[in-house]
Amino acid sequence: MADWKNPPRLFIPGPVKVDDDVLQQMARPTLGHRGKEYSTLQAETVDMLKKVLFTEQNVFLSTSSGSGIWEAAIRNCIAPDETVLATCCGAFSDKWADVAELCGRRVERLKVEWGQPTTPELIEAKLAEGNYAAVTLVYNETSTGLTNPVYDISKMMKAKYPDVLVFVDTVSGMVGLPLHFDELGWDVAFASVQKAFAIPPGFTVAAVSHRALEKSKSVPNRGYYFNFEMWAKSAAKSQTLVTPTVQHIMALNYQCNKLLKEGMENVWARHKAMAEFVRGWAQEKFEIFCDEQYASNTLTTVKNTRGINVAETIKAIQEKHNTIFGNGYGKLKEETFRIAHMGDITMDDLKELLGWIDEEIG
Repeated sequence: MADWKNPPRLFIPGPVKVDDDVLQQMARPTLGHRGKEYSTLQAETVDMLKKVLFTEQNVFLSTSSGSGIWEAAIRNCIAPDETVLATCCGAFSDKWADVAELCGRRVERLKVEWGQPTTPELIEAKLAEGNYAAVTLVYNETSTGLTNPVYDISKMMKAKYPDVLVFVDTVSGMVGLPLHFDELGWDVAFASVQKAFAIPPGFTVAAVSHRALEKSKSVPNRGYYFNFEMWAKSAAKSQTLVTPTVQHIMALNYQCNKLLKEGMENVWARHKAMAEFVRGWAQEKFEIFCDEQYASNTLTTVKNTRGINVAETIKAIQEKHNTIFGNGYGKLKEETFRIAHMGDITMDDLKELLGWIDEEIG
């Protein structure tokens, strides 16, 4: 029977393994979230996050999963009579479109096959057909291990459709992949911290543009918990609208210090090196699910060309080594498997895991 008191080392696409030094930050005594000490903590953390994300605009802290910001972006910035163009290339981009509809907004989907990228040309052609208030994108589709060409998309959007808002789910991309928020011209970008930040789940970082915040002021029925205008008023005092999980922010502060000391270019290069190592193994033993040109540097989705029993392999490695990697997601279960290489995972960790998989599959 699985023992939650002796948890396995995680190479699933999130949560990923959390190092002891980060866990120690979450064991610190708590702070009153309306006190000066807390405001100092938040101000320091947000300032570092702005450097990590290359932005001088708004960075908000949300005690929620990243999925909360799917809803926040839609409810704050899209009026009920406006239409969202939702780009769909996998399970999580599909879900964001569903969330927009559940918020009562009009949604049109631009779909590609799972494992295929959403290109600037596809988006441009679709935008030319109608009147859209915003486009939703997923930077790094966690279900397929595909990184969309967001820099090329952003270049096109700024040149051809500068008035259309751009919302980007960067959940498995932020930190591990380049993200220059202001240069990209995005309006909302967010990530939950259990991915490349390598912090336990339950907290999300969101960058929000000044124009998105201004647009939100004119949208009715935005709700309370995820209200951008209220968030901004609290952030001006280095506080959050509602009680935050303070220990998450302590861990985030610690991780941001480490990231900036390493330098973001070096952080991205480290993730790329790990990805190339895993992709090399995957190409030798199996295949990569998506075109290598678009393969993610934070996780690899491997096509199960050898027909191994993925679930049994995962179970065997957990029983022998108390370590797990990920099965395929949704309709890709058993057809693929996924290995994370982000956050504080190291090359030595990956060599060990891949060696164990080799032992199991022969």
